[in-house]
Amino acid sequence: MLRSLYAGVSGLKAHMTKMDVIGNNISNVNTTGYKSSRATFKTMFSQTVQGASAPQEGRGGTNPQQVGLGVSLGSIDKNMGQGNLQSTGINTDLAIDGEGFFIMESGTGPVYSRAGASTFDRDGYLVNSTTGYRMQGWMADANGDINLNGNLTDITLKQSMPAQATDKIPYSGNLDADAEVGKADATNITTVDVYDSLGTTHKVQLEFTKTANNEWNYEITDIGGVDDINNATLNGNGDLTGTITFDETNGNIATIDGESIGDIENGNADFPVLSFTPSGGGIIPTDPISADSPTPITLDFSSIKQRSGAMSADADTPTGYKAGSIKKFAADSSGTITGLYDNGMKQTIGRVALATFNNPAGLTEEGSTVYRTSNNSGLARVGSPGDNGVGVVRAGSLEMSNVDLSGEMTEMITTQRGFQANSKIISTGDQILEQLVNLKR
Repeated sequence: MLRSLYAGVSGLKAHMTKMDVIGNNISNVNTTGYKSSRATFKTMFSQTVQGASAPQEGRGGTNPQQVGLGVSLGSIDKNMGQGNLQSTGINTDLAIDGEGFFIMESGTGPVYSRAGASTFDRDGYLVNSTTGYRMQGWMADANGDINLNGNLTDITLKQSMPAQATDKIPYSGNLDADAEVGKADATNITTVDVYDSLGTTHKVQLEFTKTANNEWNYEITDIGGVDDINNATLNGNGDLTGTITFDETNGNIATIDGESIGDIENGNADFPVLSFTPSGGGIIPTDPISADSPTPITLDFSSIKQRSGAMSADADTPTGYKAGSIKKFAADSSGTITGLYDNGMKQTIGRVALATFNNPAGLTEEGSTVYRTSNNSGLARVGSPGDNGVGVVRAGSLEMSNVDLSGEMTEMITTQRGFQANSKIISTGDQILEQLVNLKR
């Protein structure tokens, strides 16, 4: 009789634990990156009243007679399936479409999460909005290249971009082969902005004038932008002018200043170099070139042709830019974060790293949807988004909870009924014991 009472008690305990799991799932139905849990039961020891017997001559065998001693909690498993992705429109919100986890530094070692709500703190670190843990990845070098074989590090926003001096002005377009020497239509003037090593803007005006058949004079007629320009030279000469000749058969440049320019097709051509010294002083923050150092700029004429038709020779976008401050940033599916600056330039900042595990359900949850490795999770395998099955990053989105609310409500009903049934075992057993006590009366 007592066995039924203890079985009922074990059933109450097991169903109370399952109800705790269900309640936690329902309470986290809107928690970003939450993974639902599932409680399962197992039978406890069975008491053998009579063992099994083998068949004998003329008589069959008998099965064992056992009485179960109740139920206990078998496991609480994590459902690591992906939740739905919800668009938020916030650039720093990141969701993983795949199996990976974000890697964060907690101060006591790496932790992992699917919750990608993040922001940049006052020091420029990309941090998880909930915990403040710093997101881990790879930073780009000065050229915007990312070494994916390097060590993981904090991702830091580059608040400013240093100026880059112009070192080439590409020109393209047409010089009219039919223009008459000495006429107004035999001149083509173009102006372009260039930058010195401090990011100061200078306007360089270049004038093409036809001087003979297939021959044009080019001249720097103005360099403006500061109060004083010193030591302006073209190919090392103080005279800011030169001569271009064209091949009359194909309209391509034949010589510059009487010299063959080399192989244009293979990029081995030599072009004039404009050099000038801007006024002012000081040192560039990221480059040990003083402001009074010469600024050499190659005038790339490789795309200028001489053919019959309207004048169209003009400067294309030159290299170089002024200093800039961060304006906004964006992330792509590879987890690469790019900064957009107020000087119109963009620069790769870094890339978020992801981790996968042999048994992600074996991770130990610490709260705030943050996990650590355990003895049964396996070691983290670090990868770049989009590679080796780690998943891709969806910027401007968050992963929602994977709780199935309708399923949890159904489980809650069956758990409640199971609890009621086990309580009935105890109350019925109590009534039977009461009847036994009353037999003496």
